[in-house]
Amino acid sequence: MSPAGRDACTLLDGATHAGVSEATASRVLAGSRPVGDALRSRVLASASALAYTPNPHARALARSRDASIALVVHDVTDPYFSEVARGALATAREAGRTVVISDTGRDLGRELEVVRRARAQRVEALVLAGSGSADRAARERLGAELLAFERSGGRAALVGRHLVAGDCVRPDNVLAGRLLGDHLVALGHRVVGVVAGPDGLTASDDRFAGLLSALTSGAAPAQVHVRAGDFTRDGGEVAAGELVALAPGLTAIVALNDQMAIGALAALRRRGRRVPDDVALCGIDDIPVARDLVPALTTVRVPMVELGRRAVELVLDAKVHTRRDECLCVELVVRQSTAGVGTAGVGTAGVGTVKAAR
Repeated sequence: MSPAGRDACTLLDGATHAGVSEATASRVLAGSRPVGDALRSRVLASASALAYTPNPHARALARSRDASIALVVHDVTDPYFSEVARGALATAREAGRTVVISDTGRDLGRELEVVRRARAQRVEALVLAGSGSADRAARERLGAELLAFERSGGRAALVGRHLVAGDCVRPDNVLAGRLLGDHLVALGHRVVGVVAGPDGLTASDDRFAGLLSALTSGAAPAQVHVRAGDFTRDGGEVAAGELVALAPGLTAIVALNDQMAIGALAALRRRGRRVPDDVALCGIDDIPVARDLVPALTTVRVPMVELGRRAVELVLDAKVHTRRDECLCVELVVRQSTAGVGTAGVGTAGVGTVKAAR
């Protein structure tokens, strides 16, 4: 009988009897790695004394790979990630796979831990959805974890521009910003407030770069005032309120995602600023509720569902062994929240693909 009084001896019982770790006992009994003769003899003697028999089911499970797909998002309550997840779930369902979703709360440490756990649990495929970090140390750690995951036999894909090696599918965020900038310039706006995203995220940096280029590169460059948000509705409300106080004469506000644009709309209403008569307002993403706002939100449509679908297709395509980097196009959707300076109604777009309000 085992030391614990059970009928069957466990690996832990044998390891404790031999005075070694459970991992060491497992390696000796499996013969997976070379060990010293004295150590091997001690472990084998303990196994014999306790009548230890390896569990074939446990060994088979340890050697197998979990066929599920791990989807890692920054914030599962954010409509952007919900739409990405919708696409990923649809494609996984068609392939007969289960998706396990993890929410990191935009915490880089937690993101790393989820990747480590996926490798330890031998998950077959990993989709990391969310903006890449410009922090060099953070991206080096993430890159090392993803490389270890792939070397262990897993397949990984990134949604968004990450500064690490790996298969990637991303929206053209620079174009998204440029389309909005050109739209506002064509409508005559020259004092523009920007509700930016968190510092050091590639999605926010790319959208802002495209927007700033369009607003300031013409013959009559716009004055641009910036306040940082956190990609949430409440963050957008706070930042928009600060912009109105900072630049009372601004005629337009651009939020770098629709969630923050919703908050900005609330801030403008609270201060008696009419949209679009006093201040034009636009966002990026075209989340489902954008068309139902009053006024309906002018935005740039990001193919969120397609991003999720394509990322899952990449990790399930075992035939391709080269790195893939796919950039999906975005399009400007003009609705009632933007108009020319001093006018009411919907203006016309400057450049890019334009779809009428629905």
